[in-house]
Amino acid sequence: MQPTHVAILGAGAMGGVYASRFLQAPGFRISVLARGDRYERLQREGWVVNGTYFSIPVVHPDEASAPAELIIVALKHHHLPSAAHDLRNLVGPETTILSVMNGLDSEQTLGSIYGMDKVPYTIAIGIDAVREGNRITFSRPGKLYFGEASNTPISPRVHRAAAILDRAGIAHETPPDMIRMLWWKFMINVGVNQASAVMQAPYGAFQSIPQAQALSEALMREVLALARAEGVNLVEQDMEDWYRFLNTLAPQGKTSMLQDIEAGRKTEVEMFGGKVVELGRIHGIPTPVNETVLRIIQVLER
Repeated sequence: MQPTHVAILGAGAMGGVYASRFLQAPGFRISVLARGDRYERLQREGWVVNGTYFSIPVVHPDEASAPAELIIVALKHHHLPSAAHDLRNLVGPETTILSVMNGLDSEQTLGSIYGMDKVPYTIAIGIDAVREGNRITFSRPGKLYFGEASNTPISPRVHRAAAILDRAGIAHETPPDMIRMLWWKFMINVGVNQASAVMQAPYGAFQSIPQAQALSEALMREVLALARAEGVNLVEQDMEDWYRFLNTLAPQGKTSMLQDIEAGRKTEVEMFGGKVVELGRIHGIPTPVNETVLRIIQVLER
């Protein structure tokens, strides 16, 4: 039997965690896509994930030849427009693309190139991976939620992708309403990622400090108002339910946006606060908290 071909686009913390899971499981052929300096660095240094060294099967996009059964996209938002076409040699009729990226738009971007039928909606919840150089650490691998917009019944494509994830031991679930889940993750990112960046606060602050919780909730409530305007079934209780997940994370763990600020990298604030402000103007809904935090993070970036 031929090994199942899985490709990873995105060589950050999340891409490294998922690649390591497939590299440790039998019956897979892995391709990690990279160009330029990152290609050279991955070939030379590999990854050390939770203390285990992995030699990376890195592939230049122009050299990729055989279609993959599953592609995981784990890029930053601002890298997707230039990198999305790097999958062109890996997408065949049976390929499924799971974007574990933040935000509301990555599936549409990828679907506009390769077909929306190949790109189920996907979110990653509860993963606390951190990358420093070629070293990646995590205490919780989290869970993938993915599927079509509506999953009653679950489609054959989603079933096939689920079977691949099962073989690699990657936890997953397919909820009935995936659009609601996409907005729920967006709400969390808008609240916790942005608040952590402006306060330089790890997860522990949001687990125990009321003032940190109050700022993140104020950011989230503006998303709730927009969700109602968009016809998405998101309610106040969904915000409260986030704390169940939050309290499972390591208190010293940091959001991806805080990691970016500390490392002097570009953040994804345009797809968080920027998207909230944009949708607020479209729907005539005030978003003053997100407007303020957006400006603060843009200054921190500079």
